[in-house]
Amino acid sequence: METTEIPTLTKRRLQAQVVGAIFAEMVEQIGQDQARAILDAAIRKAAVAEGREFAAREPGGATSMASFIKLYELWTADSALEMKVLRADERHFDFDIVRCRYAETYREMGLGEIGHLLSCNRDGTFCQGYDPNITLERRQTIMQGASCCTFRYRYDLPPRSEPPAPA
Repeated sequence: METTEIPTLTKRRLQAQVVGAIFAEMVEQIGQDQARAILDAAIRKAAVAEGREFAAREPGGATSMASFIKLYELWTADSALEMKVLRADERHFDFDIVRCRYAETYREMGLGEIGHLLSCNRDGTFCQGYDPNITLERRQTIMQGASCCTFRYRYDLPPRSEPPAPA
């Protein structure tokens, strides 16, 4: 983690103060469904861009599951997440979140209804920019009422290109 990096929970709280007001205005102007769709698309695009920025910081732009796992120091800083790691190796990063201060923060701010758009949607989408070989399967989140979040990241190695067969 860079020493100048703002803890992600702090960053999300600051962003939510602005985004929450913009979202409320969008709802008033264009309705709940369209406002949610716009917010969802904007946050996903921002997550992909952030993933690219983090990938560019890796030496030679070389990303891996190990470098991705190291990034979790940013997201868990300030006890933002309490996690139970189930598996962490070069192809898997499986864990459950048993306490999510992101969800707590959004609820405290009156934004619990859109918290999944502000944070949860970033989790898998971030990978598209960071390393598209990493994918996320998640069946439930605290943000949407479950007792825990189930994160199952996979690193799928790109297929090897076979040398052309001799003629």
